[in-house]
Amino acid sequence: MIRVLIADDHPVVRQGLRTFLDLQDDLDVVGEAADGAEALALVESLAPDVLLLDLRMPVLDGLGTLARLAGREDVPRVLVLTSVGDPEDVAPALRAGAAGFLYKDVDPGTLVQAIRTVHGGQVLLAPEAAGAVLSASQVQGPQTSQDFRTVPVNPAALSPPRRGEGPVAPLTGRERQVLALIASGRSNREIARELAVAEKTVKTHVSNVLMKLGVQDRTQAALYAVRHGLA
Repeated sequence: MIRVLIADDHPVVRQGLRTFLDLQDDLDVVGEAADGAEALALVESLAPDVLLLDLRMPVLDGLGTLARLAGREDVPRVLVLTSVGDPEDVAPALRAGAAGFLYKDVDPGTLVQAIRTVHGGQVLLAPEAAGAVLSASQVQGPQTSQDFRTVPVNPAALSPPRRGEGPVAPLTGRERQVLALIASGRSNREIARELAVAEKTVKTHVSNVLMKLGVQDRTQAALYAVRHGLA
């Protein structure tokens, strides 16, 4: 059973989410919070597995809530569920530790699957959110209003660094440059041109970056760069 906590300042939204999620055999809504401060208190007392978190709330907003959770042990997986369409909110939420980012116009069935996916250790983005983080067309597939993008990765590789710790992976200076260019959507040929090296050399750097980060492809590497402030 997946224990879910809902944090949203609109009672109607909370009630609607609870009513639908409680119909699922494997989901249990254990509590509701009207702001980030209340959500933090309920995380402590209820120990939910997944926190559905709105970004715009009084007292303490979603990003502030994520920042407070980052310093705690045994925190829930956080799935941002917001009506805000500002693409600039996506990267800060991921850097702060969000495991997923969806908008409130998501199809109910998709939301349920998203909760299961995030609980299972994957990173999940709505197509609009993925587009805000990954601008290159080669890492974005066909998108519709009800599609969502899931990125299965090594959870440790995408976890934000703990306070006082350095980057998770020991990348060289050149590999950091390559990673930043990957995150900006550059192809191997464009990276080679930018760094004035052979394309074959870039391919070697990219392979080393993927191996060190413990990720499978460029999309996952780009998400790592965003989560760790390297892009």
